[in-house]
Amino acid sequence: MRRSETDEARPPVSCYICPIDEETRIEATVQAALRVAREVVVVDSGSTDRTVVMARAAGARVIERKRSDPRDRTRAGEDACRRDWLLYLDSGEIVTEELAREMHDLFHAGEPSADAFRLPVHCVDPSGRIWKNSRPRRSVKLYDRRKVRLPVHGAEDQFHVPQGLRVRRLRGPILDHAFEDIGHLSRKQRDHAIRQARVVDPNPPWLITLKVYLGLPCFFLCSYVVRGRWLEGRYGFLFAVVASYYRWYRYAILYRRRLRRLRKQRTGTSKSAAARN
Repeated sequence: MRRSETDEARPPVSCYICPIDEETRIEATVQAALRVAREVVVVDSGSTDRTVVMARAAGARVIERKRSDPRDRTRAGEDACRRDWLLYLDSGEIVTEELAREMHDLFHAGEPSADAFRLPVHCVDPSGRIWKNSRPRRSVKLYDRRKVRLPVHGAEDQFHVPQGLRVRRLRGPILDHAFEDIGHLSRKQRDHAIRQARVVDPNPPWLITLKVYLGLPCFFLCSYVVRGRWLEGRYGFLFAVVASYYRWYRYAILYRRRLRRLRKQRTGTSKSAAARN
């Protein structure tokens, strides 16, 4: 089959991925994405391993950039896509056959009736076990960039679709090979917490203080019990421990930043008073 015929058989969707040093996972992600996208764009930001080589070999169009802020990578990915319907994937996220069939049916009927779609994302732990017992994460992964764009602040999980736009759910899942081991998970969660802390937090200062002093056990109970990760064995427990700690760590960063601002204000006030005297 010629490439043009293959492209026409796929939904009119562009997929983009923004990896850094993901040589072990990028190939499978690109190959699975090509089930539902007419192109896959990989925006690499200075990987030092074989990520670029593996992505090209799998069929992606690669854009190489120097290491940059996540907001630059995602916006570069959106801008590089030739189609207006975009599928945003992280390295390690795999489009399942069920989702592929659903997307083919969705676009076969013409332009979708919604502006964005939430997809269930099931974690796959290092043992290869799919977490089907716990609550999946539901993220806006498929959207029309003519109506909505990813946020420029770089915290992709805070992708809130504006009021008035139509958002529907798809049932087909994405499988997320989220972490290779606990050390890898810790590094990812720490980087994510730091990115989130750069975003202006809507919580008032008193609530941030409350979360710093009381939040950690509450975050763990939410992650482990409420989200059902207690049903996912030892990796479910370890994931809940790491995720809840770094959720707390984000608020600790915000709290420390606020204390520094208050110290500077007090110092400035003291200097002004001394100068007047």
